[in-house]
Amino acid sequence: MAVSAPTPTPADGWRSLALSEAASLSTVEVLQRLAAGPDGLAGEEAARRLKATGPNALRSHGVSFWSVLGRQLRSFLLALLLAAAVVAAVVGDVTEAAIIMAIVGISVALGFVNEYRSEQAVEALHSQIRRTALVERDGHVQEVDVVELVPGDVVRLRLGDIVPADMRLLQVNGLECDEAVLTGESAAAEKTVAPSHGDSPLDVASCALMGTVVHGGDGRAVVVQTGSRTAFGGIALRLGERQEQTAFQRGLRDYSRMLVVITGVLAGSVFVINLVLGRPLLESLLFSLAIAVGLTPQLLPAIVTVSLATGARRLAKRSVVVKRLVSIEDLGNITVLFTDKTGTLTEGHIRFESALDATGAPSSHVLTLGLVANEATLEGEAVVGGNDLDRALWTSAERATAGIAEWKRVAQLPFDHERQLCSALADGPAGRTLVAKGAPEAILARCGKVPAAAQALLDQLFAAGSRVVAVAVRPATGLDTLIPAEERDFELCGFLTFADRPKANAAASLERLAKLGVIVKVVTGDNGRVAEKVCADLGVTSLSTVTGAELEAMSDAQLAAALPQTSIFARVTPEQKSRIIRAQRALHSDVGFLGDGVNDAIALHDADVGISVDTAADVAKDAADIVLMAKDLGILADGVVEGRLIFANTIKYVLMGTSSNFGNMFSAAGASLLLKFLPMLPTQILLNNLLYDFSELTIPTDNVDEEMLARPSEWDIRFIRRFMAFFGPISSVYDFLTFAVMLWVFHAGPTLFRAGWFVESLTTQTLVIFVIRTRRVPFFRSRPSTPLLATTLACAAVGVWLPFSPLAHLLGFKPLPLAFLAVLALMIVTYLALVDVGKAYFFRRRPTGRPLARSLSQLERTVHRRAAAWSAREKVL
Repeated sequence: MAVSAPTPTPADGWRSLALSEAASLSTVEVLQRLAAGPDGLAGEEAARRLKATGPNALRSHGVSFWSVLGRQLRSFLLALLLAAAVVAAVVGDVTEAAIIMAIVGISVALGFVNEYRSEQAVEALHSQIRRTALVERDGHVQEVDVVELVPGDVVRLRLGDIVPADMRLLQVNGLECDEAVLTGESAAAEKTVAPSHGDSPLDVASCALMGTVVHGGDGRAVVVQTGSRTAFGGIALRLGERQEQTAFQRGLRDYSRMLVVITGVLAGSVFVINLVLGRPLLESLLFSLAIAVGLTPQLLPAIVTVSLATGARRLAKRSVVVKRLVSIEDLGNITVLFTDKTGTLTEGHIRFESALDATGAPSSHVLTLGLVANEATLEGEAVVGGNDLDRALWTSAERATAGIAEWKRVAQLPFDHERQLCSALADGPAGRTLVAKGAPEAILARCGKVPAAAQALLDQLFAAGSRVVAVAVRPATGLDTLIPAEERDFELCGFLTFADRPKANAAASLERLAKLGVIVKVVTGDNGRVAEKVCADLGVTSLSTVTGAELEAMSDAQLAAALPQTSIFARVTPEQKSRIIRAQRALHSDVGFLGDGVNDAIALHDADVGISVDTAADVAKDAADIVLMAKDLGILADGVVEGRLIFANTIKYVLMGTSSNFGNMFSAAGASLLLKFLPMLPTQILLNNLLYDFSELTIPTDNVDEEMLARPSEWDIRFIRRFMAFFGPISSVYDFLTFAVMLWVFHAGPTLFRAGWFVESLTTQTLVIFVIRTRRVPFFRSRPSTPLLATTLACAAVGVWLPFSPLAHLLGFKPLPLAFLAVLALMIVTYLALVDVGKAYFFRRRPTGRPLARSLSQLERTVHRRAAAWSAREKVL
């Protein structure tokens, strides 16, 4: 339905229009109220309106100084320490209060600086992802960033588009929108141009609402409201963004709960016992709080954030944009990757090859019919809309001689993934004709008698690896409108063939993923034989192929049994893709899915990690966790390695905190019961913890051994508890040995005792990172990164220097005897050697990778072994 309205001038002005009011007005009245023409706005007018209305965005990914600072201050232990500092100041111990405040301030500042920098990195990454809309401005169609849309803009809506604003429809062609995001209704809503009055503000058939998805058909619409003034914007701003926790986040949560229990029991017991022993209440409270702080890995969130942000920056240099930082770690955990064929295994540059009649002879008439039913259009010299096959037809050299000018299209039904075809009603040399173009299986099913030669030709084309589109016609005299029921009784005219060559680096990427333990499976809307030919051209021997029709006949149990032996799924629908993903996850696999089409959105959402590309449909990009600026499996392999590297370095900090930290705090608790004085003052424990945490800030930069990257990993709280119970006591043994040396050799009083134990405690718990960070022989077979080496040695040196420094008296220290430093060096060497021996014993009992690695199911492991064997022999998966 065409719309006519007078084109307003900027002097006419425009008025804001409520969506409900726009829905009830005619299209002409809406355009008049918005001071817009039927062909949209002029660019200058759009720029003026953008200044008046602001960007069409709900919220930015900008960095908030105060929100980051608030997260640093939101800590129960921090609140207790600040309260204790206030109490200390009130009772006259100003020095104690000042030291506590200074240490807390430095700790908060460290966490703030690192998280703030990471937030800035996330903002920079998000700025690389753009969503565009087809807008009619200045008399022609152009792509405009959705944030620049203004009321009065005329926008074209296509299959798979996410509606970018609240809009009044001007034209519809079988337009249906999935409005579940707003209404919860699973069925797509049919749209109309006629004025409508709904029972609710969201029930407006004549409008398309921001955030909904074009489920079928196409149309044109004028923007009425943008940004937070839309229905979606109002809901989003009230509810905020809630995302389900990832496996990595759940692991952090479980680890934190374990520490809360241990900290509560140990710190609470120490507090009670010190009170029973008659020590001052404030001193007992501060000492218990210090132990709690010492057991708490306060910088773990900062370590994780820095690790993820560093990984995101490294991936960004490889053309990978991470929308959600924690998804990097989940990417490292995937064991099965489902991917489409086009652009990943193939170059993604589809070119038209030939137009053949049903006998296999070249036919320009078939090409003409293909252009008649084409969903792409020419806007000047630019090809707009349609899929890759449609655009390839328009850009082919043969198009110039196709005789398309003799045809006039009357109506069109767009392609959808259920019908697997599109059709056009057109007037041509033989009168009004209905032309259908689509998947050969769908077209042949709607034809009458299909010549045997045509079926044989089709088999031959598939075997050669060609992408094939079938074309059919039927007379349509007297037909003025199109509905899917009319797509019947066709006569097959022939086939359009297209080529998409295998990607040069795809074989190497597949081999690399196989070595990383990632099984790659192909999910395609194309014919299975074409996918098998592409795999063969890449030197990949595929397992069995399951078609969508075969999948439909399978029960869930049959699908689960078939998955390990199946590497290609062909001619599958969006719902079937989702079903495959869910079935694979039910086999206890971490699943990644790479897709860029409208039909991939559900599967992207259902996968553990959804991966799309910058050129993907809007709905696919929005459903994805990671967006590739270039579609390449090699980049994905980099992402898998990056995720595993981040997890490995995070675990290093965790294992440090649950071994040496626990040992030292256990020693402090035990010594407080045996000595007549506190073994270390609360401020000294806090300072010790601060220096230790500072030394660990560079863990995200550390090198990771190859064997730790060879397989996926996951949180294993039982393993962490065993690690703590095994290595913590080793640390405590050396602490009590230090107590003995200080008391019986150097006859130390409280001040000297605390200085000696402070130095021993700090040096042993910082330097042990060089042993714990690897399962190899430290330094000889595994070297730490330069930043980690530098910060660790620097913090240990600062700890040794403090008792001799001008700050010693203020901190409650006194200079240590030089003989003690010699004893300390001996203890450090023997401690590190003992931990290394214990490490070899500990991991011999639990082989490398098992404690933290999530194994594949037995069937998947069998497939992987077969894949590895083929890869070694024939470069196959």
